[in-house]
Amino acid sequence: MAFVKNDLSLVSYSGNGFHIWHYTTNDTSNTVDAANYFNEAANEMNVGDIIFANIDVDGTPSYGMMVVNANSGTAVDVANVTSLSGSDDR
Repeated sequence: MAFVKNDLSLVSYSGNGFHIWHYTTNDTSNTVDAANYFNEAANEMNVGDIIFANIDVDGTPSYGMMVVNANSGTAVDVANVTSLSGSDDR
């Protein structure tokens, strides 16, 4: 699949240009954290922004976060998804 801009929500914006985003998608983490996935939002995202994500919601859902580690103004790259899914043994 591909990035769906309507599924990206701004959660918080600080006056110094730092954003926290939320994104939900049917795509897997390997797709979401690939270079250029978030290019359509390049004019809104800054290096250092955090993206919390609900991933593969129509398959095997997982939850995680990524950091924008590069943005040329047209091309966005994010760090690999850090899983927040964890385990629940209680």
